[in-house]
Amino acid sequence: MSNINNRQLLRIFTPLQVLGRKTMLALVIAESMLAIACWQLSGGGLIPTPAKVLHALSEIVQSPSFIDNLFSSVMLTVKGMVISIIIALIISYMSIVPFFNPIARFVIKCRYLTLTGLIFLFTLLTKDGHDLKMSLLIFGIVPFFVTSLLSVIGNIDNQEFELCTTLRMSNWKALWEVIIVGRLDQVFEVMRQNFAIAWLMITSVEGLSMSEGGLGVMLIRANKYVQLDMVFGTLVVIFLLGIFFDFILGKFREWLFPYTKLQIRN
Repeated sequence: MSNINNRQLLRIFTPLQVLGRKTMLALVIAESMLAIACWQLSGGGLIPTPAKVLHALSEIVQSPSFIDNLFSSVMLTVKGMVISIIIALIISYMSIVPFFNPIARFVIKCRYLTLTGLIFLFTLLTKDGHDLKMSLLIFGIVPFFVTSLLSVIGNIDNQEFELCTTLRMSNWKALWEVIIVGRLDQVFEVMRQNFAIAWLMITSVEGLSMSEGGLGVMLIRANKYVQLDMVFGTLVVIFLLGIFFDFILGKFREWLFPYTKLQIRN
C-alpha cells in the first residue's frame, strides 16, 4: 500500500505523466486549499483576507442591482463574442483567396493597437454608449480570433488539399470540405480559448458608458472608493463566470464532436 502511494506521489512530479480524473481533482483541491491558506495567513491591512472577500461576495450577490448588472455584462459579452467570431471566420476563410490575404494579415497586426488611443475615433463613429462598447469589444477580440484561426488553417497538411484535387473537387469545394467543415471542432476550441479575452475587456469597455450598468461598472465604483473587498468579490464573480462559460463551451464541443474526447497519450 505504501509503495502504491509513493508511486502515485512520484507520478505527480514526473514529466509527461497523465493522471486519472480523481487524482487530478484531488490535486486541484489540495493546491487550491494551500493557496487560500497562504492568502489568509499573508492577508490583512489593505489586502482583504478570503473571509472578507467571501463576506463581500455575499453582499454583492444579495444586492438588488446585482442581477441587472450580471445580465448586462453577460449579454454584452455573448453578443460581442458572436459578432466577433462571425467576422473573424469570414476574414480567416477568405484569407486563402490571395486578394483577401493582406487584409487578414493586417487584422492580425491590429492586436498591437491599444484601445485607449482609439476611444475618441470610435466615439465619433458610433451613435451611443452601447454601440461604443460593442465596437471596442469586437475590435479588441477579432484580431486574436483571426490569429488563432489562421494558425489552424496554416497547420493543415497539404495532402488533404491534394486529395481534394485527386477527387476533382473545385477550390471552393476544397475550402468547404477541408477548412470549414473539417476544422469546425477546432473553431470551437479557438472560441473557448479566446472567450477569456472578452471577460478581460468587459470591465474596461463598460467603464466608458456606465448608464447600462454591468459588472465592470461595479468594479470601477468599488475601486474608486477603495473598497478592495468589494473589488475582490466582483473579480471572483467574473472569474467564476469565465470558468462556467469555459466549461459549457468545452462540453458543447464534446457533444458536437465526440471524437475530441479521445485521449492521445496514456
